[in-house]
Amino acid sequence: MNLITIDGPAGSGKGTIAKQLSEVLKLNYLDSGAIYRILGLHLIENNIPIDNEDLIKKSIEKANIQFSRHKISLNNRDVTDEIRTESIAKIASLIAANKTVREGILDLQRSFLKKPGLVAEGRDMGTVVFPEAKNKFFLTASVQERADRRYKQLISKGFDVSIADLVVEIQERDFRDINRSISPLVPAANAVIIDTTKLSPSQVVEFILGNI
Repeated sequence: MNLITIDGPAGSGKGTIAKQLSEVLKLNYLDSGAIYRILGLHLIENNIPIDNEDLIKKSIEKANIQFSRHKISLNNRDVTDEIRTESIAKIASLIAANKTVREGILDLQRSFLKKPGLVAEGRDMGTVVFPEAKNKFFLTASVQERADRRYKQLISKGFDVSIADLVVEIQERDFRDINRSISPLVPAANAVIIDTTKLSPSQVVEFILGNI
């Protein structure tokens, strides 16, 4: 089966690129970061502390998560926009540092690898979840560019945010992701690294298609 992993920090473009690749190549799509965001939303709505591993594990076991290229569902409920707030992103980043949580969702993440193949995007797709993948890419971009992209995305959805706050939040998230002891954000040894700062999504997609 065709398996492509796309890792990178927040705002690097991996979500947009992964969706476009899955459409072009007619492959399944996995937004692994959304799983942590969905868990974050569930914890907030049910007043579950982020350090209560037993309740988090039960939440994972009961979750019916489905992805399409334009919609994310939890137990048949559309949560596409709800999980894209910065408050949810912050909790998701904290949850992602929890070893029990990461191990608990491995089978769930790997279950998305079905015929005819998968484009999986996240932070440890090529290093931990699908280390066997032959086509691995790691996207990056400047902090300012990533904040600008995030700002435009949130404003378009009606959220009230500031560029300055987003820069700080992205820097803090990068620090947590890079320095956590479990599955830190690093390129896989055999990943192709792409700086997307000055590239359009179509240029990145074209480059990847030429290198798989």
